[in-house]
Amino acid sequence: MKEITETNDTTNGTAAQHMRVVRGDNQQQESSTGQCLAFAEAARQMGMAVRALGLAMPSFRSPPREVGRRRTLARHHDGSVTVAVTVRNRVWPAVLADMIEGVVVANMKEGFEAEVLRDQLWEALEGESARREAA
Repeated sequence: MKEITETNDTTNGTAAQHMRVVRGDNQQQESSTGQCLAFAEAARQMGMAVRALGLAMPSFRSPPREVGRRRTLARHHDGSVTVAVTVRNRVWPAVLADMIEGVVVANMKEGFEAEVLRDQLWEALEGESARREAA
């Protein structure tokens, strides 16, 4: 794996901007902006699937407020649920799995119902991915 640090110093003496780029095996690390957009798009796709199933869709945010946690869930007084997921420096399937598990827990599904819901959400996300690649 190769690490490159790029520095963009300004001539008027203001603070320099640093960007860390990590590449390995000809695969580029997705930028923070790209990860944020992918996170938002996954939440949107999941929301359509969850609402079509007649279930409650939690809101998503990143990162969790608790340092060191990959996923947290907060139930609010009004009945809404917020799932916070760490996106940065994680493989994308792990982020999606945490989002899916957040929906399962938010809807208090267990056992067979939880397994079916997980499968339905993975299918919804994979279906959208396949449609994008075909376009």
